[in-house]
Amino acid sequence: MGKPTIILATSNGVGMGHLARASAIALALKEFANPIIVSMAGGIAEIPEYMGIRCEYIPGRDRMWMSREKWDVYLRDRLMALVDETGARVMSFDGVVPYPGVIAAKFSHPNLALVWVRRGLWQKKPQRFVLGLQSKMMDYIVEPGDFARAYDFGPTAERSDATITSSVSLFQKDSALSRDEARKVLGLDLNRPAVLVQLGTGDSDVNEKMTAALSGLIGWRDLQVILTKQPLDKDGKSLAPEGLDIRVVRHFPLARVLRAFDASVCATGYNGVHELLPAHVPTVFVSNIRGTDDQEARAQWCHDMGFALRANQADLQNITHTVKKLQEPETRKRLSDKCAELPNPTGGAEIAKILFDLAMRKEPVRPSWLRYNQLRIQEHINRGMRHVAYMGLRRLALVYRFINPHIVVQVTKQEPPVWGSQTTAKELHPLIRSEERFEHLITGASDTYIQRRREIAEVAYGENVEIINTKKS
Repeated sequence: MGKPTIILATSNGVGMGHLARASAIALALKEFANPIIVSMAGGIAEIPEYMGIRCEYIPGRDRMWMSREKWDVYLRDRLMALVDETGARVMSFDGVVPYPGVIAAKFSHPNLALVWVRRGLWQKKPQRFVLGLQSKMMDYIVEPGDFARAYDFGPTAERSDATITSSVSLFQKDSALSRDEARKVLGLDLNRPAVLVQLGTGDSDVNEKMTAALSGLIGWRDLQVILTKQPLDKDGKSLAPEGLDIRVVRHFPLARVLRAFDASVCATGYNGVHELLPAHVPTVFVSNIRGTDDQEARAQWCHDMGFALRANQADLQNITHTVKKLQEPETRKRLSDKCAELPNPTGGAEIAKILFDLAMRKEPVRPSWLRYNQLRIQEHINRGMRHVAYMGLRRLALVYRFINPHIVVQVTKQEPPVWGSQTTAKELHPLIRSEERFEHLITGASDTYIQRRREIAEVAYGENVEIINTKKS
C-alpha cells in the first residue's frame, strides 16, 4: 500500500496562523504521507516552492466573486473534486468556523474522515454558539497546544471533545539557521543589531500602532529595522519616523531565520508567539484585538510569566515606551534566557501522526444529515437579524425584478478566469492579489480533474455577463 494522501485545508484568517500550522503539519507528514495544502489565504503562494508540497489556492468568499450561497457550493465542489482526484482519506480544516462547504464535502465521500484543527484562546464572540453542532460533525478534533493555555477562559477551554497536543510551530531548533547564516540569507550586516517588526498595516489604528512601535526604536545605535512589508498607509504615506534604517525583506518561512534578530516587535498571534519565543528572541507583543483569537490573554500570559513584554495596544505612548525597553541589553538577556525554559514545539509531528492513523483507519464516523442541517440553520441565526432581513429584502427584490425585468441595452462578457498550476511565489502572488478571477490547479492534474474544475467554475460564475447600461421600458 502506497502513502496515503491527506488534505490540509485552511481558512484565510487575520494572520498567517492557520497556514503556518498547516505547513508545520505537512512538513512532518512528508515522511509517511502525501500532504496537499488548500487555502484561502494569500500566503499559500509561498508554500509550494519552499516545501515541495502540492497546493491549491481557493478564492475566499471575501473576494465577492459570487454570492454566499454559490460560494458554499463552490467550496464543496472544489474539495470534492480534489478528493476524487487524489483519493484522499483524510481532510483536516484549520479555521475558527468550518464552512458548510467543508462539512458538506464529507457527506459525498463515505471513506473521508474530517478533522478540525481548532485553536484555543477564543474571545467570546458569536461563533461560540455553534461550537457544539460543529464539533458533532467531525471525526476528530485537535487543539494545538498554546503556551498561554492557562489564561484561556474562552468557550473552548472547558470542552472535552478535543485532543490537546504540544504547540505547533515552523521554528525547529535543528533546522533553524545560526545567527550569521540567517543574516547572510537576509542580506543583513553581521555586526549591527537587528530588530524584526511584524505588526501589519491597514486601518488607521493599526497604522498608528506601527508608528508608535517604530518610534520606540529611535536612538538604538546602528540599528537595522527589518519589516516584511513597506510601512505605508493606504495613500502611500510612510508610517515610519525619521532616523531609522528600515529594510523590507521577504523570506519564507521566517521561522528559519529568526536567530538573525536581537529583538522583535510582533502581534500576539499564535504563530508569532510559538515561533519567536522558542527561538529565544526578546519580544514586545502588541495585540491585534480583531478576529476570534484572544491575543490580549496570550500577551498577558507571556508578560506575567516573564517570557516577553506586553504593550498596551490601546495606548500609543505605552507602546513606544515598552518597545524602547528592548534597547536595554539586560532586558534582552533576561527575556532570552527565560525563553530557554519553554518546551520544544512538537505539535506538528503529533498532529501528523493523528492524521496518518485516521487515514489508515477503515471507516470514519459519519454524522447525520439532521446535524448538518441544524448547523446550517444555526449559522444563519448567528449572522444576526440584519443578515436575515437582508436576505428577505434581497429575495423580495428578486421577485420584483422577475415581474418587472430590466431591458438589457448593452451586455459585455467578463474576462474568463485565469487558469494555472503555478508553484512559485513570484508567479502566484500577482495572480492571487489580482482582481481578475484565478482558478489554481494542483500540479500534475488529470484531464478529468481539469474538466470537472471547469464545470465547477462555470456554475459558480454564472453566464459570465455583466449589465453595463440598463433602463426600464
